[in-house]
Amino acid sequence: MPGENLTREEARERARLLTVDGYDVALDLRSAVGPDDGPRTFRSVTTIRFRCAEPGAATFADLVAPSVTAVTLNGRALDAGSVFDGSRIALEGLAAENELVVDAQCAYSRTGEGLHRFADPEDGEVYLYTQYEPADARRVFANFEQPDLKAPFTFTVTAPAGWTVLSNGDRDGEPQAADGDPASATWRFVPTRPISTYITAVVAGPYHMVHDHYRRTLPDGTVLEIPLGALCRKGLAKHFDADDIFTVTKQGLDFFHEHFDYPYPFGKYDQAFVPEYNIGAMENPGCVTFREEFVFRGKVTRSAYERRANVILHEMAHMWFGDLVTMEWWDDLWLKESFADFMGSFSQVEATRFDSAWITFANQRKAWAYRADQLPSTHPVTADIHDLEDAKLNFDGITYAKGASVLKQLVAYVGRDAFLEGARRYFKRHAYGNTRLTDLLDVLEETSGRDMAAWSRSWLQTAGVNSLTPLATYDAEGRITELAVLQEAAASHPELRPHRVAVGLYRRRAEDGALVRYARAEVDVTGPRTVVDELAGAERPELILVNDEDLTYCKIRFDEGSLATLRGRLGDIADPLARALCWSALWNLTRDGLMPARDFLDLVQRFAGAESDIGVLQMLHAWANSALVHYAAPAWRAEGGRQLAGSALRELRLAEPGSGHQLAWARFFAQVAETKDDLQLLHGLLDGGARIDGLDVDQELRWTFLAALAACGEADEAALAAELERDNTASGKRHQVRCLASRPSAAVKAEAWAAVVDSDALSNALAEATITGFGQPGQRELLAPFAPRYFEVIERVWRERSIEIAMAVVRGLFPSLQDNEATLSATDAWLAQHGDAAPALRRLVLEARDDLARALRAQACDSAR
Repeated sequence: MPGENLTREEARERARLLTVDGYDVALDLRSAVGPDDGPRTFRSVTTIRFRCAEPGAATFADLVAPSVTAVTLNGRALDAGSVFDGSRIALEGLAAENELVVDAQCAYSRTGEGLHRFADPEDGEVYLYTQYEPADARRVFANFEQPDLKAPFTFTVTAPAGWTVLSNGDRDGEPQAADGDPASATWRFVPTRPISTYITAVVAGPYHMVHDHYRRTLPDGTVLEIPLGALCRKGLAKHFDADDIFTVTKQGLDFFHEHFDYPYPFGKYDQAFVPEYNIGAMENPGCVTFREEFVFRGKVTRSAYERRANVILHEMAHMWFGDLVTMEWWDDLWLKESFADFMGSFSQVEATRFDSAWITFANQRKAWAYRADQLPSTHPVTADIHDLEDAKLNFDGITYAKGASVLKQLVAYVGRDAFLEGARRYFKRHAYGNTRLTDLLDVLEETSGRDMAAWSRSWLQTAGVNSLTPLATYDAEGRITELAVLQEAAASHPELRPHRVAVGLYRRRAEDGALVRYARAEVDVTGPRTVVDELAGAERPELILVNDEDLTYCKIRFDEGSLATLRGRLGDIADPLARALCWSALWNLTRDGLMPARDFLDLVQRFAGAESDIGVLQMLHAWANSALVHYAAPAWRAEGGRQLAGSALRELRLAEPGSGHQLAWARFFAQVAETKDDLQLLHGLLDGGARIDGLDVDQELRWTFLAALAACGEADEAALAAELERDNTASGKRHQVRCLASRPSAAVKAEAWAAVVDSDALSNALAEATITGFGQPGQRELLAPFAPRYFEVIERVWRERSIEIAMAVVRGLFPSLQDNEATLSATDAWLAQHGDAAPALRRLVLEARDDLARALRAQACDSAR
């Protein structure tokens, strides 16, 4: 609806007028059960108590609903038909103190926005959960939908009596029979502390729930008791490792209590793993929601457990950064997301078994940031967010990963103790309130004595990534006479920043040939050229690593000698973090068209098999596949694919039986397999005719192999139906839908296209699976006819579909596999002819256009090799 957007100016004016004292929200969810015979609604009755600074003024409340039954303002019935336009309720003649009551019929969601309803195909059970960020609470109850109008919330939920029902607050007594109906019950929850609308939550359904508790004695002698809960669908109960989830949860609570000096403020701590979730997780205080893929149905690598632990700790950090203290508007989204991203890794390293999390951060999270920061849509960490559509797209690699990287640089800049003391003062000073950038800078300046305004201007208020390159000169005896670090910036974002970096010198160790660091210096890099005086006189290194230990945010470059060392001996670098940084730097050279893609693929084939860190290995697999699909010269692509599949199979056979490395190589082999022999092996692994010692082909791995076979025309509809019968679950259905859409047939592609572009019948999860299956790298010719159709439909899709689904379609169906100048020209033509399209839509197309142009530059580099 046109009125669903909300501008920053509207929010500021409403915040100037209003102070919200509390919400009472009553939801009747009994309509969720029963046959799926069309759109469903539920009753939502909201009472809002609020004050107005200017009696007589007018404002509006937010509600996105099919219909409103009644609206009452200060005891006066309003004409719902005239005051409600589908997304806003007009409120005029406000008093100094007001009470608004809205009785509405709200819609269950199938897109993961608002109150999502999921019917489990395995047993027919219905599961509900809410997801609101940035502004979808208004799809469930009437409210003032902006983060700076905080208030206490009291929820009452009526639902089937056998369900588990949770909200942010503790349950207020036992559920009572509803309306004398023994099949229904009403749950009441205690009022929350003042929180924003977007982090309120309701989870309801026949969930499997496990209980535990956390206990800690605080410095003043108070004993803090926190009830813990973990829940998932009944169908996943047999896979649910709640003990490990609780272990990480308790370790995180210990860490944050020790370092934040502010007790967890929201009572209980439930964590719900829910179906068809659009994002990784959401920090609803007391009722955190996660995507249920974190409940592992088959064998996964240590990296998957590390990732889950990181997300658990990320959301926990939000209890303080974001929930206790919240940004005033989405401009300062980084005030919660950057901190949570940083704290996720920081706490993981110091409090859990995942002590190599900084390696994962350097190799994976920063890769996301570097990509986002080189797009035409890059923005400062502190962004300029005009409205909610802008906000939705701002949950990106800049706000999360670059912001977290900048915070890691900040810790190096001001010192760990000053940083943590600043956080403690920030919580105590602004508890239950809203903040802007200056509020954080003020406390950090107090604790560190540093000029935070200058640091902020360089790091938070400018965009772009710098490159740091070492330049060394040597004397006749091979000793360093001068080592300088050269800093460069892109012409589009010319800011040179202050970097606190470590520079490491590496050479061969005599006893075993390993490349090890023998000298190190920390220095503040400022301006275009900085001399590292401390390393003058050191013996000639074989490798100079700028940004050793990954203290700053930059693209690492190499001098010629170091690059030659990496080409020959990358696998000999003993330190796994240093090795990961070198891999990341080489990938950036490939993406920038400075290293041929086949050279990067050659490095992967020669050295990835010896990579000890499983997370780095899996990232190398992803990069190698991208290099082959997007950056390799088209004329060499087929040969490169054969080479890559051959090396993947070799490493699969060499990997330790039963290890995570073996599993990772099996998945990668399936991803790149395409020859007759490769596909025959996959068939054999599925039907038992072939075997690799230690490789357990469980249900998830079966779907991985079937996906490869389906894309090559080796698994038909009957085979996929048989596999679904074997795995008739929600996960199985998603896999089947993806495999069906991946088959190499014009009719299949047309059907998949129509299912996501011309219809809204699919849920968010099945739409995502269809889009993923549609675009197969080996089917470029088959997909070519859809390229012009893409540009014809995207405005309509953006206008008619929810923003979550529209984003998935616009991103996922962009014709990136039609990697030629004609597609680039068609994209430019659309942008030129649609200057008045929604800014958020134009941003997505601009980003896709930039990726395509980058791919063409990299292909040119590879062709010229």
